[in-house]
Amino acid sequence: MGRVIRGLVWTGVWIVAVLCLAVTIVPRFLDRIYYRGVAGDHFDGARFFNPDGDDTSAPPGGSRSGFFWRQATGSDGRPAWLDHVPVQPWKPTPVAPPAPMQIAAYGATPRQVATTPLRVTWIGHATALVQTPGINILTDPVWSDRAGPFGFGPKRVAAPGIRLADLPPITLILISHNHYDHLDLTTLKALWDRDRPLIVTAPGNDAILRSAGIDAVAADWGQAVAVPGGNMVVPGGGMWDRPVKVHVVRNHHWSSRWFVDRNRALWSAFVVELPGGNLFFAGDTGMGDGKWVEEARALGPIRLALVPVGAFRFQPGQMASGAHIGPVDALDVFGRLGASRGMAIHWGTFRLSYEAWATPPKLLTAAKRCAGQTDRRFGAVAIGRPVDIAPMTTPPAPAFDRAAILRCLETGEGNALR
Repeated sequence: MGRVIRGLVWTGVWIVAVLCLAVTIVPRFLDRIYYRGVAGDHFDGARFFNPDGDDTSAPPGGSRSGFFWRQATGSDGRPAWLDHVPVQPWKPTPVAPPAPMQIAAYGATPRQVATTPLRVTWIGHATALVQTPGINILTDPVWSDRAGPFGFGPKRVAAPGIRLADLPPITLILISHNHYDHLDLTTLKALWDRDRPLIVTAPGNDAILRSAGIDAVAADWGQAVAVPGGNMVVPGGGMWDRPVKVHVVRNHHWSSRWFVDRNRALWSAFVVELPGGNLFFAGDTGMGDGKWVEEARALGPIRLALVPVGAFRFQPGQMASGAHIGPVDALDVFGRLGASRGMAIHWGTFRLSYEAWATPPKLLTAAKRCAGQTDRRFGAVAIGRPVDIAPMTTPPAPAFDRAAILRCLETGEGNALR
């Protein structure tokens, strides 16, 4: 009976939401035009697209109306989720630069020093704070309680791992695309008013930000943006001889905020050049042709990769969707990136799909066992727990046989994970 009541309540909520949005999402003349440019290999003059031709915006398992009905009512037999996840927020401390004796011990120029500290804290969903001396980076910052317009949308079950007021001054914000669980104007406006950070995103998203009084730099796939401040000083060792730079790189997704504005803005991943090894942030992505992985790796050694593992299942047993990789493909992406360390993100904060709350990290662990990978270089961590990333290493290329891993999961512990 309780489930029926909850279903009726959510049905009412969605009806109200649709009525409130009707004047915006129905008339074609109110379609948003975020970007105007020359047609190319991923823009047709009006909308962006994935170069491999895969339209990831189509809802899995039926019509769009049916998809939203199942999301609103939970009528697809989905397993239960947690209503609340306890989180102990952490208050960040500054990351100190390496001591001169560390530099001398390596006998290398500052550019080659691998001891430059790097710390990451998963704040929830796709939001992470990455700290290195002199630079604090946020990925897709979302502190709102709901991921949607006008207070509607999936509700946060885990509080942010760092309180917004406790964030250190933010230097750089990366915005991967315009879905509400990744582009949160309320949070971004608060950060912009406080810190005036450099915000880097892909074309079209900057128009959405400017509409809220937030400045941003838009760069297309293959372009790069230098972070103001120039080179990073390494005390006792001179200057890192390259500017900190953000590369906007291809991934595989779609975009929309008002339904009729589908793919009017571009989606992207990022590679940030940092002393001691690069940072890779995948944003939201499906696998597609997978060539985007090598494109990111070609920009230099990756010390830390932030890779999504959740919101991949929209039907029972599904291991990936067109727009989201699951744990199995995330393991493949991490290995092909050649990253020294990886963190599994995009799970356990907002319910966006079918799988149970803890299925993404459990399935990732099971997939690693099936692949014979016993190291802890890539995995999930608790929200709000700071992790100091070890100096850059060059890991061996792991063997990966997707079909064999899926067979192993079907006959092992993965088969029981819903």
